[in-house]
Amino acid sequence: MAKLQITLVRSLIGRNEKQRATVATLGLRKIRQSVVHSDSPAIRGMVNSVSHLIKVEEVKA
Repeated sequence: MAKLQITLVRSLIGRNEKQRATVATLGLRKIRQSVVHSDSPAIRGMVNSVSHLIKVEEVKA
């Protein structure tokens, strides 16, 4: 199963609460922090809703 490395690259200052909550749910707190999640429709949906704030790379498992 593929994994996604998600990195926060933009600040959350001035963003609405829904976007802040989505980023927090992904496990990101600071800029340039990265997390790895398994690729699933739920994770893809969260990634699409805050795609302008994050960078996503596929990681070979």
